[in-house]
Amino acid sequence: MASTRGAVGRAERRRRIVYFDSEGRPTDDSAEAVRGEVLEYDAHDRPARRTPFFLDRGELPWLPVSEPAFLLWVLAALFVVWLGIGLFLGLA
Repeated sequence: MASTRGAVGRAERRRRIVYFDSEGRPTDDSAEAVRGEVLEYDAHDRPARRTPFFLDRGELPWLPVSEPAFLLWVLAALFVVWLGIGLFLGLA
């Protein structure tokens, strides 16, 4: 019975998403946002849950290339290792 009541309580909640720009001002444009929070209200309009999130795009200072390029090179290296193991086991 308690699980049914909890499911109904979650269904009655409404959400509101608030975005903040790099200056800390609220904004409606999600492209300018660097952080924000999701506010969930219960059936009586009381805050039930607050979930903060961050959209910061930081670069790794020690990485000479962009992060996606680095990850692509890592994927290629793992593929070469996989092929090498397959060839080694195929010849054995």
